[in-house]
Amino acid sequence: MDVDTMERLAAIEAIRQVKARYFRGVDDRNSALVRSILAEDCMLDYRGCCTDPVSGIDHLPAMNKVMESRSSWPDAPASAGPAMVTVHQGHDPDITIESETAASGIWAFTDRLFLPPGGPFAQLTGWGRYHETYVRDDEGWKLRTTRIERLRVEVA
Repeated sequence: MDVDTMERLAAIEAIRQVKARYFRGVDDRNSALVRSILAEDCMLDYRGCCTDPVSGIDHLPAMNKVMESRSSWPDAPASAGPAMVTVHQGHDPDITIESETAASGIWAFTDRLFLPPGGPFAQLTGWGRYHETYVRDDEGWKLRTTRIERLRVEVA
């Protein structure tokens, strides 16, 4: 089914808002916000998300997870001392509206992870792309799948 220009542009903007809320929810540790933008049957593939593609070193192997379903997104941990601080920035979305209820996108991104004292390193900076699909339901556009492609990782 063809989607007219105005519907396509509105869908692209709605998906941009979904991704903005994802980044904000992750960085603010707002689990409810992240869950609100996830499709019920989502699959979030974070395997290799902190692996340097040049050296093959996985700097945070504990983050290699695949989450299946909205309910699998973890609650923010209770404060038990200093926590990792994350800063995500998404750029240059390449969004394709495939139908009135399906879309895909690729986002360039930079992320910075600041570990608490005593960690294996102080800071990880990474660059890469999110490869995603979206679905529109009665509540609007939702993130259905994500996979990270790393281009570079630096630790300090």
